[in-house]
Parts: sequence; structure tokens; C-alpha cells
Amino acid sequence: MFPWILCGILLISVFVLTVKIVLLKKSMDEICAAFKEHLSTDTNTLVSISSHDTHAKKLASEINVQLRLLRKQRRQYLSGDRELKDAVTNISHDLRTPLTAICGYLDLLQEEEKSEKVNRYVMAIQNRAEVLKQLTEELFRYSMIMSAQEPMPLEPLCVNDLLEQSIASFYAALTKRGITPQIDMTDKKIMRTLNRTAFLRVLNNILNNALKYSDGDLTVSLSETGEIIFTNRAQNLNDVQVGKLFNRFFTVETARNSTGLGLAIAKTLVEQMEGTITAQYHGNVLSVCLDFPQTTA
Repeated sequence: MFPWILCGILLISVFVLTVKIVLLKKSMDEICAAFKEHLSTDTNTLVSISSHDTHAKKLASEINVQLRLLRKQRRQYLSGDRELKDAVTNISHDLRTPLTAICGYLDLLQEEEKSEKVNRYVMAIQNRAEVLKQLTEELFRYSMIMSAQEPMPLEPLCVNDLLEQSIASFYAALTKRGITPQIDMTDKKIMRTLNRTAFLRVLNNILNNALKYSDGDLTVSLSETGEIIFTNRAQNLNDVQVGKLFNRFFTVETARNSTGLGLAIAKTLVEQMEGTITAQYHGNVLSVCLDFPQTTA
């Protein structure tokens, strides 16, 4: 009789432990799901579980404490990030006015009678002022893009036409540097959902980058799949520099008149249009690739 009683007790114990394990597992699943949701969304709700187990409830309580701290830090970060972007926008905007005035006075000074030495100094100042004005404009555009709260309007556009337009606008500057662009464009009309202004700015920034770094050549191709590739020789670059081309404020030594924001702006705009932009470097040849999802009918 005793063995049967012992077996009964063991069976009951196993059953109780199994139920407890199942309930604990359910509580852990609930905590994992709630924690994942809180990390991916900005919500004020806290982690709650159906189990009455003391240890599981304590774990959920400790996670809620950390979630409150995380939420507070996130709000502080977003607030500080917004203030910083607004400050950069305001500063870059405020710089434009005195720079415009300086350039205007320099133009007036050019009309005055002066010695050859003074004229040389004025020309040097004017060149530096123009570069500073361009850099300020670039910083202002970047800060405006990063501070934009509204999603950009998109519409179906023909990539072929916009690419031709952008290349044509740079043709004179390219040929002045001895660069005759080679164009390999499909006859098929490539339609993509884009923002016209943003897409043209992306193309212009990439072409401007080629203008700075190219060793005398440029090939632009548009395939039937819609991939756009800009290729040029650039012996002064290396793999490390190419890997940082899309980083904010990164510049290479050969680009002393650049903030390094051109390709960073391009990357931000491309991502806002749900596209991808990448750079590769093989055998002293730099390739910048653009690709956007196909326009749905």
C-alpha cells in the first residue's frame, strides 16, 4: 500500500511542477512579447503578466522600472536632438546674411581703383568667401532635410528623363575639367515613385562628388532593372575613405572646400524615398550605386 501512496504523491508533485513550469513559461513569453513591443513602439503602457508567481511578478516589476528610465532618456534624447537640429538650422541661416553682405561689398570693391597687390588680396578673399557661402548653404540644406517632420510627397517619375536632365546641367562643369561623361542608358522607360526635387538633388550631389574626385573620367549607366551606377577612377581614395563617404562631415584630403555633407544628404534623401545607395571601390575605381523599388501599378 505504501508504494502506491508514494507513487500517487510523486504523480501529484509532477503534475503541480508541470503546471508551474507551463505557467512560468507563459509568463516569460508574455514578458518577451511586451518587452519587444515597448522597444519597437513609443508606448506608455507597462509590462503585465497573467501569472501570480512572486518571482515572475518581481521580474516584470524590475523591467518596468528600467522601461520608465528608458522612456525618460528617449524623450530627453529626442528633445535634445530636435534642439540641436533647430540650432544648426538657425545658425546656418543666420550665417547666410552676413556672408551675402560680405560678397556684395567685395563685388563693389572690385569696381574700385586699387593696386595689383590689393587686387590679388581682394580676389583671394572673394574666393574664400564664395567657398564659405557654398559650405553654409550645404549645411543649411542638410539641417533642413534632417529637421523635416512631414514625409516628402512622392509621385511616379521617369528616371531616364531626370537622369538626362541632371547630366546635362553638369556637362559644362565636367568638360571644363576634361571629363567627357560616357552614358549607357536603357531605352526602356524606368518609372519609380520619387520626389522630383529630392531625386535631382541626389543625382546632383553624386555628380558633384565625381567632379571633385574623378581622375578624368565618368561613366553613368541606367540598367533595365532601374539600377543607376556612377563610375570613375579615383586613385586618391582608399577602401577606408570610401566606406565613410556617406558619413556626416567626413571629408578626404583632396576635398578641402567641402563639408562632406553632399553624399550624406544624398543618403538621407534616398532612404526617405525607400531606396538604397552604396559605394564600392575596386582597382582605383569608385562606383556609386542607386536603386529604388519598382513603382506599383
